[in-house]
Amino acid sequence: MTARKDIQAITERIRERSKVSRETYLGRVDAAAGKTANRAVLSCGNLAHGFAVCSPSEKVALGGDKVANLGIITSYNDMLSAHQPFETYPQLIKDAAREAGGIAQVAGGVPAMCDGVTQGQPGMELSLFSRDVIAMSAAIGLSHNMFDAAVYLGVCDKIVPGLVIAALTFGHLPAVFVPAGPMTSGLPNDEKAKVRQLYAEGKVGRAELLQAESKSYHGPGTCTFYGTANSNQMLMEIMGLHTPGASFVNPGTPLRDALTREAAKRALAITALGNAYTPLGRMIDERSVVNGVVGLHATGGSTNHTIHLIAMAAAAGIRLTWQDISDLSDVVPLLARVYPNGLSDVNHFQAAGGMGFLIRELLDAGLLHEDVQTVWGEGLRPYAVEAKLGADGSVVREAAPEVSGDEKVLAPAAKAFQPTGGLKVLGGNLGHAIIKTSAVKPERRVIEAPALVFDSQQGLNDAFKAGLLDRDFVAVIRFQGPKANGMPELHKLTTVLGILQDRGHKVALVTDGRMSGASGKVPAAIHVTPEALEGGSIGRIHDGDIVRLDAEAGTLEVLVPAAELANRPKPVCDLSENEHGIGRELFAGFRQMVGRADHGASAFGTA
Repeated sequence: MTARKDIQAITERIRERSKVSRETYLGRVDAAAGKTANRAVLSCGNLAHGFAVCSPSEKVALGGDKVANLGIITSYNDMLSAHQPFETYPQLIKDAAREAGGIAQVAGGVPAMCDGVTQGQPGMELSLFSRDVIAMSAAIGLSHNMFDAAVYLGVCDKIVPGLVIAALTFGHLPAVFVPAGPMTSGLPNDEKAKVRQLYAEGKVGRAELLQAESKSYHGPGTCTFYGTANSNQMLMEIMGLHTPGASFVNPGTPLRDALTREAAKRALAITALGNAYTPLGRMIDERSVVNGVVGLHATGGSTNHTIHLIAMAAAAGIRLTWQDISDLSDVVPLLARVYPNGLSDVNHFQAAGGMGFLIRELLDAGLLHEDVQTVWGEGLRPYAVEAKLGADGSVVREAAPEVSGDEKVLAPAAKAFQPTGGLKVLGGNLGHAIIKTSAVKPERRVIEAPALVFDSQQGLNDAFKAGLLDRDFVAVIRFQGPKANGMPELHKLTTVLGILQDRGHKVALVTDGRMSGASGKVPAAIHVTPEALEGGSIGRIHDGDIVRLDAEAGTLEVLVPAAELANRPKPVCDLSENEHGIGRELFAGFRQMVGRADHGASAFGTA
């Protein structure tokens, strides 16, 4: 089945825009495949260092070019719930590689930070930059040129996009991404949110808040709400980088381990030494990227991916824009309601039919490109399945269920929750911004109110505690862009603005910072570009100016005459406190080099 004409037209637009950069990229992939996809280019001294700790039989095997060597890039650490399960993966992968007649080595580790730990803390200002550090770290591991393919162990927010950038940079190597899965369900997310709100209002204490948070985030695996981490897993599957059905199987289960072993064997099966060579740089193309964007819209995924997808695509020479993402949102229906877009979590999504059901529905509706290449082979239709554990401990697959297990969580295309995906680009005299409307009620999607301007999220929270915010207003939080302080997520605003909205006030947020996939019921124009530090008009808004945010029409305006706005002086903000402490001084170069949010906020430039 071919994709609908509107999907094809947007894909073709991306292809034409990317023609020169894509051809350059593919030329480099082909050149690398011809020169560096085997160990024959290494000297005896190089090779001796590379296999010094291997067994005698492995040394013999690696001395030639007939046995595939699998490089493992891991984001394991045992502090973070999502990455702790990776502790056992390298041995599973090595054992599976040996069974398949290959060898596996841990090529290197990459950092993995948790935005949940750093929310509202100085460390959050390193979060977005960690994506590019992860890509660089993975590149260092693979630069030893010992490998015929790679498996990437990553789950959360910046880790997977960073690993994808690295994998595409080494696009001559086949690559399989291996997830760890979500933690089992704990305290429901909406109940946790209620306790947060009560705490912000001073109605419960820290002990009650910590107890609620601990019941929600309680064991190994990703957080169960549909933020950036779980959006990552959806993307890896719908783009064909996971084995089918791998995304949302819980850690520590026999099926999870079987999927990991299978991924290792599949990576070895698609090297240049076999008959199914699948270099990642040629596997991922414009159709794969569009499929990823479609999946993001259909599931109400993280706004962070309006940045990450652009940077990921650029690593493959593909020039994706916010307008492409917005135009796709206009034609892709919302099929999933997972918190914060609903009350259920990703385990409920999986139980209702999961990725197999979603992919089948989107394929049958003509909303995905079926004619793509994946790590599993030709075509996306083989992903319309459910993975299960066979009697012999291997993975078996069955067709995805014909009927959703819970249409309140996962709907068929004919009964979509809304006709559009809920991510939209806003434009106007404040530049461009992203808004996520899938959790915002229709009557709250147009807000016109006086601005209250702050240079930090703490400033707004202090005003709330002082009782100064019981009114209609648009909160303008500026100097939060990538060049100013690394573009942190501003989740401390979520609870306060939610309280004020629940009190009956018309409130909205306008910021050059981020809010991520956990942004919820309050209309929020985020990623405003150009940012205040670069002279963006967001920096020229004054307290009391009327700001109009219209998510239906796609506009974002400050209702000030153009001449007056242009003649206002560029604001000055003392950012010296953002330049040191918790490692921030080490990232001064990143703040200087980073590109705009709508270009992927990358230190590497764009395609």
